[in-house]
Order: sequence, then structure tokens, then C-alpha cells
Amino acid sequence: MKWLDLPPVWTLVFVTIAAVQARNFSLGLSLAHPVTSLLAGLLVGAGVVLILLAAMEFRRHKTTIVPHQAPAQLIQTGVFKRSRNPIYLGDLALFTGLVFWLDAVLSLVLVPVLFWVLETRFVIPEEDRLRRTFRADFARYAQKTRRWL
Repeated sequence: MKWLDLPPVWTLVFVTIAAVQARNFSLGLSLAHPVTSLLAGLLVGAGVVLILLAAMEFRRHKTTIVPHQAPAQLIQTGVFKRSRNPIYLGDLALFTGLVFWLDAVLSLVLVPVLFWVLETRFVIPEEDRLRRTFRADFARYAQKTRRWL
């Protein structure tokens, strides 16, 4: 059951809910427009790029990308210079873009719900683990780099 408690699984569940909502419960609401399609593509693309860039940093630093595992290093380079959580930011961008692409207007309310799930299930426990493991280094990093943007 541990594989269920991974961010991609949560994101996939939310995307599935949005797809079902768009198909069966649209209530005649639509944001379909070329600008919305462009925004959807940009968000999905940005999300994928953020996730890939962050994954490359994990690989480069030879530390785990799996949440709830002890990290071997504190990554402060690449996209981690701009955000302490670029993968979760990428998950949110990807989900929001897919909601627009699916034209799942009612599912826009799920964006802050996914944000809350990611923050409470993953971000806060991970940052607590980093704080205990890397103490002063994490404190300096947290002062100069924002949690999200």
C-alpha cells in the first residue's frame, strides 16, 4: 500500500476525478477557448519540465526522489534555487493544465485541494526531515529559497 502514498498517484487520482467530472457532470459549463487551450498547454508543459529538471537534480546529486525516505543530500542547485518543491509545483501546474484541457470547470476547485494534499502529506514531512538531517544548511536554504515560488 506504500505505493499509493506517492505524489504521482495522488495527481493521477485528481486527474481521473477531473476527467469523470468533465465527461459526466459538466453542467453545461465550459471555458473552451483558444486562449484556454494555450494556457492548458503551457501549464502542462511547464509542469513536465519542472518535474524533469528536478528529477535530473536528484539523479545528479545521487539522492532519493522518493518521499518519506531519508535524503543523502540537500539539493540547492538547478530548479531548487528557485523553489524548495519544484516537483510538487510541477504536479500542480500539470493538474491545472489538464483541468483546462479537459474543460473540467468544476474541477478547478480541486486545485487548492491537491495543493493541500501535497503540502500536508509530503512537503511538511519532507521539510521536517530535511530540517532534522541538515539543520543549519536547511535553515539557510529555507531563508533564501521560498517553499513554492
